[in-house]
Amino acid sequence: MKHVIVLGSGLVGSAIIKDLAHQGEFRVTAVDTDPRQLGKLPDKKNIDRLHGDIRDREFMNSLLSSGSLLVIAVPGHLGYQVLEQAVEQGNKVIDISFAPENPLRLHDKARAAGAQAIVDMGVAPGMSHVLAGCAARDMDEIHTLRILVGGLPRERIKPFEYKAGFSPVDVIEEYTRPARLIVNGQIVRKEALSEVEPIDIPPVGTLEAFNSDGLRTLLFTVKADNMVEKTLRYPGHAALMKTLRDSGFFSERPLALEGGDVTPRSLTSALLFHHWEMRPEDEDLTVMRVIALGKRDYRRVVFAASLFDEYDRQTNIHSMARTTGYAATAALRLLASGKIRRKGIIPPEELGRNLNFSTFLMEDQASKGIHYNVTYEREEDWSTGECGQG
Repeated sequence: MKHVIVLGSGLVGSAIIKDLAHQGEFRVTAVDTDPRQLGKLPDKKNIDRLHGDIRDREFMNSLLSSGSLLVIAVPGHLGYQVLEQAVEQGNKVIDISFAPENPLRLHDKARAAGAQAIVDMGVAPGMSHVLAGCAARDMDEIHTLRILVGGLPRERIKPFEYKAGFSPVDVIEEYTRPARLIVNGQIVRKEALSEVEPIDIPPVGTLEAFNSDGLRTLLFTVKADNMVEKTLRYPGHAALMKTLRDSGFFSERPLALEGGDVTPRSLTSALLFHHWEMRPEDEDLTVMRVIALGKRDYRRVVFAASLFDEYDRQTNIHSMARTTGYAATAALRLLASGKIRRKGIIPPEELGRNLNFSTFLMEDQASKGIHYNVTYEREEDWSTGECGQG
């Protein structure tokens, strides 16, 4: 039985732990700073609980050994530090943290240590990038790549009409971090929450899409004339978040208040958590569209991939936890199989460029009810794509 360490046992981390331990294929050590989260995990012989602080380098050094299987499911502001320490020790890593740093900066260090780290391996970034890699593999050139993705509560409760499927701190990061896009072949930066547009997403209805910084490694690994990622929310959410941001509620500059200094962002995160917290009975859904326009064999072609996933009432696992967590566990199984020979930092789009790897990821998730539908349109001729599930 192979051993895997999972850092973080929150909403997504717990889904990862349960999936890896379900069939007894892995012995899982769950690590968290919050013993209450560890206490929520199922009582199984192949799940060990370890209370510890991943910010403590000595603790991490004692935890990691060369070649360990590791899943990083921690808030983004901690992710890069942990990833760097893990690859320095030559570990095999799946990372889903939304760290602001560019993980490709660690490639040479990881390769020199013999590490393998599949980074940004959630639903988006993650499967969105795998699908972009499929498009890049199967098309001769890409003119436009467009990614639309969002996690939404089924019940719309004013004023936010939103529930967080992951750390509220990382959600706020989406609303403040400038979005990087490709426009006419050049990287440009635009304000987060900008260029809001209505998008019709069956069977949900009309949503709004706004710029967010989710392209990440795609900016450097996939060639396209134009490329954008937009986050989907119910209409009106972007305007509300922009009002809070522009009013200073997301600022990280400390304010001197009676009783001590406090940053507006930390206070806002604490207040919003009570509104955004995903409770066990809250049903949610995840929607995604990846569309690439370009050419194949000198003919215009449209690559289109879609996902619609819902809260699983049988397992009581939320859709965002399923689609993020099971993408990570599928990648971990692929990495543990030894089929990936490449060393260093491995972005998800590189898995998409390999038909066998992308098929493995699709089929592993399909076995749990998560289905990605992929089609190609060549002028007036429709055909099913060869990127996993068609």
